[in-house]
Amino acid sequence: MSEKFVYDENLASTYEKYTRLLGKVAEADETAAFLERLSKGGVALELGIGNGRVAVPLSERGVKVEGIDNSDSMLKLLAERTDLIKGWKGDIARFRAEKPYDLVYCVYSTFTLLSTREEQIACLRSAAEALQENGLVVLEVRVPPLDGLIGGQKTTTTFVDHENTFVNAVIHDPVNQNLTSTILWFSGTSVRRLPQRVRYVYHQELDTMAECVGLQLAERWGDWASGAFTNESKSHISVYRRTGL
Repeated sequence: MSEKFVYDENLASTYEKYTRLLGKVAEADETAAFLERLSKGGVALELGIGNGRVAVPLSERGVKVEGIDNSDSMLKLLAERTDLIKGWKGDIARFRAEKPYDLVYCVYSTFTLLSTREEQIACLRSAAEALQENGLVVLEVRVPPLDGLIGGQKTTTTFVDHENTFVNAVIHDPVNQNLTSTILWFSGTSVRRLPQRVRYVYHQELDTMAECVGLQLAERWGDWASGAFTNESKSHISVYRRTGL
């Protein structure tokens, strides 16, 4: 990746609490059930495996899971959590699998952390090349959150409870389809800063990029419960298979 976003040790140590507050830990079982259906009990590869939020419950369902991440700190958390999942350090934009997989998946909009179109296409190509003949690629991608921008900027409060407040400041670069954001996490008397840059992509462009590397859309859903993808959807789960099958 260019201008890689990497979870350092401080960010990695708070990742589980952060995702739990946002409901992502509770969602993991539903995500695993969806992915289990598509993997058919085979072997799966997660791109951006992190601390195993999804990989662990998926492996508990009988799927053999492996994963790639660019953060040593996150891979350390994964290793501390389980010894049943093989994780290794690598770039999800350009990787070469040592064996074919029944399922390659990338969740929580990790795909958009690849900050250029070229990197995103390279990731799709690497994923396609890693598939078994009848394998599938699954991507969870957020619908670009461009509403509310004024002068290419916006600041929103994304989470509040009795102890925590998340304030997200965003700057929009429409030429490069980049959103550069900083989440300020106020908790008690402490403040943490979580920076991030994404290259947003609409589902139509994603389909076109997938077609460039020999993938075609098989399914698209609005959530992990297989709800419809509509104008109101905040994200989509897109399932691709290799063309010509």
